[in-house]
Amino acid sequence: MTAFSRVFGGCPTLMAKATTNAAVTGVAAGKEGKGILKTVPVAKTLASFAGESELSRATAVKKVWEHIKGNNLQNPENRKEIICDDKLKTIFEGKDKVGFTEIAKLLSPHFPKSV
Repeated sequence: MTAFSRVFGGCPTLMAKATTNAAVTGVAAGKEGKGILKTVPVAKTLASFAGESELSRATAVKKVWEHIKGNNLQNPENRKEIICDDKLKTIFEGKDKVGFTEIAKLLSPHFPKSV
């Protein structure tokens, strides 16, 4: 610790412990997320897939990946490819196979356009 103190010259700002208060990090109760973390109403097909009527984009992708991993739907030869079952086909425009980079693009129509 003394070497650390020597490097920063004992500066109280640099030596102070980080706070983990929810108000400081912006995760206070009632505070709404922004961007992909904002919870919005989704289309009926995605709502029935996820079991919730309102989702954030990040949560939707997470639920899709939980379904993929839980049902072992990744192609064993090419792990970047997802083999869609009937449940995934309802939200992925009826496609049989989807690349994992396409997931966010295919989920986009299920979210309302921002005004």
